[in-house]
Amino acid sequence: MSIPFALADGSAHTLGAHWDGYGVNIAVRSRHAVRVEWCLFDERGEREIARLPLPARDGDVWHGYLKGAGPGLVYGLRVHGPYAPREGHRFNPDKLLIDPYTRALRGRLQWCAAVFGYTDGSPDDLAAADRVDSAPFVPKCVVTPALPSLSLRPARPRIPWTDTVIYEVHVKGCSMRHPGVPAPIRGTVAALAEPALVKYWRDLGITTLELMPVAAFLDEAQLVRHGLTNYWGYNPIAPLAVHAPYLASGSPMELAATVDRLHEAGLEVIVDIVLNHTAETDAYGPTLCLRGLDNAMYYRLEPGHPERYVDDAGCGNTLDPAQPAVIAWFHATLRYWACEIGVDGFRFDLATLLGRSPAGAFDRDAPLWRTIAADPDLRDLKLIAEPWDPGSGDGALGAFPEPIREWNDRYRDDVRRFWRGDRGTRGSLATRFAGSSDIFGRVVRGPSLGIGFITCHDGFTLADLTAYARKHNEGNAQDNRDGTDTNWSANGGVEGDTDDPALLLRRRRGRCAMLGTLLLSRGVPMLLGGDELSRTQRGNNNAFCHDSELSWLDWAAQGDPLRDLRPFVTQALRLRRELRFPCEDAFYSGTLMSGSRGDKDIRWLEPDGTEVDVHGWDDPTRQALGVLVAWPGPALDEPQRLFLALNPCDTASPFRLPSPHGVHHWTVVLDADAVAARGDAHDVPGGTVLVPAGGLMAWVSSTTTPLDPGQHGPPATA
Repeated sequence: MSIPFALADGSAHTLGAHWDGYGVNIAVRSRHAVRVEWCLFDERGEREIARLPLPARDGDVWHGYLKGAGPGLVYGLRVHGPYAPREGHRFNPDKLLIDPYTRALRGRLQWCAAVFGYTDGSPDDLAAADRVDSAPFVPKCVVTPALPSLSLRPARPRIPWTDTVIYEVHVKGCSMRHPGVPAPIRGTVAALAEPALVKYWRDLGITTLELMPVAAFLDEAQLVRHGLTNYWGYNPIAPLAVHAPYLASGSPMELAATVDRLHEAGLEVIVDIVLNHTAETDAYGPTLCLRGLDNAMYYRLEPGHPERYVDDAGCGNTLDPAQPAVIAWFHATLRYWACEIGVDGFRFDLATLLGRSPAGAFDRDAPLWRTIAADPDLRDLKLIAEPWDPGSGDGALGAFPEPIREWNDRYRDDVRRFWRGDRGTRGSLATRFAGSSDIFGRVVRGPSLGIGFITCHDGFTLADLTAYARKHNEGNAQDNRDGTDTNWSANGGVEGDTDDPALLLRRRRGRCAMLGTLLLSRGVPMLLGGDELSRTQRGNNNAFCHDSELSWLDWAAQGDPLRDLRPFVTQALRLRRELRFPCEDAFYSGTLMSGSRGDKDIRWLEPDGTEVDVHGWDDPTRQALGVLVAWPGPALDEPQRLFLALNPCDTASPFRLPSPHGVHHWTVVLDADAVAARGDAHDVPGGTVLVPAGGLMAWVSSTTTPLDPGQHGPPATA
């Protein structure tokens, strides 16, 4: 197509580059710029064919309209203004910039001197602006067509929070080794909708996929120098653009179509979104986007020293959520993913940084939260905060406003410590199992405010929690200094791999015990993808830089009696659905149930069957714990009951089964022991059952409909 390179004024209404059927309108926000140029490239993004100064400005928005242009147009930005770091400005028109609102990128970043806005001297030197053109070495923006309206696409599943089971998964890692996924689309978003994976998740009992970052991100220079990559994706550069290597077709339509197919299967899709920092890092980083567009308007700079960046994210810079321009960008990003791609919600990385006041304190009434609450298309989605950042600890846990839920890291730590056998942890375990009322009860909401998890992408996998006592991050090129040293893990006496069959069974039993605790706790459970197949990272608790079999799911574990935990997980989730007591969005009261004959909604029991008293909670020598849960049955005077026996000790422990009124027998429905699958065996109230070391068992009373317990472990000959 022949395009006359003459710009009309166009509109400032919608930022970014958008095709209206007749031409492309571009609008860019920069307060301190003196000129903005729209640079057009050939379709491969290799040759610059025009530099067009934007002809109009409304307030901080520069804009123009190119008649005859359309989807596929490749472009970048050059922005003129002062290079004055000590005033907060780092404009450099020799550096081609990514439009922060672009919906697609073409090409990859090549790390070289040209991508830096300064010379070999200090980046703060007023005379240090580098004059080498960076265009050959940076990704280019691409104009995309509009996606189909949500009204014409499959409806969202809209799964209630109380029924939600989240599965955190990496887009590439989940399919790279899957034999049922066609090789050409392995590692792409298209693979997520393949029948083999959809069936797998549905059979497991998952309702909601939480995808690690799928927006465009970069590999850090230091990783490239060591032959590594940023695998996780928490190094963003264009939050509205799908990461190009994840698209088999090259079009964001691929992700929208994948979301549609998952919705048709009844599965929700949450995306992990990173809005707290960018890949431009600190003052010594490259000039790729916001730094050259208007550094002082987008980033938090140190008061009195605007040449320095506030680095609360631990990644070199922090975006400024007190700036209207930043909030508008965040809002547009969320609306694009929700209202055009069609996702069902977001997990906000380092979410405390998105609610910081200008003074740096967390503000639950911050502009972003108010913006979301006021948007009817966003406020009813699944919104999850990671309620901490490198400088805050977990000080904001329980402090986020409606409609935002929160990752509960205290759940993670307390459950890990209990099952490791740490003394004095029974009380903490009980609080977490019951929904963490100490955290979420104070805001008068409910247990579903908290997302309970034992593992996530960051840290040990579940298998490694039971096989390693310390981290092994030597392959990360940081001398094993990276990653947390606080893992609450145990190896059973052998670090890493072992051929000891007894130890292998004990490790498997421990993994099942933690999973059973998670899936029967109040609150919303989240599983780390691959834990049900005992995925290992060989002790690496910070595998962010390994795009390899170390991080990819190993589907060959299916059917391995020591690694494949799917039967146990499936049964635990079936219990959760059919017995319903874990799904209630109310904290346990510990009081007598109305119309019952002595039943409380929950009783905490010693192994001998007596109720735990204040001395029992305080006694650090007591570790094993019984949990008797009751809830209304079909007949009000016949409550349903489940009894859990939790034994984190190093030796087997006898448990006396409770004897509630009218119970004739107990049926085993869940057993973490790798050998003792109980079939349809019944146990007598008041009788004693031996629970193995590190084991969990669950029974339902005769007043419930017995569930088929299935085969929860390998055969006794394993």
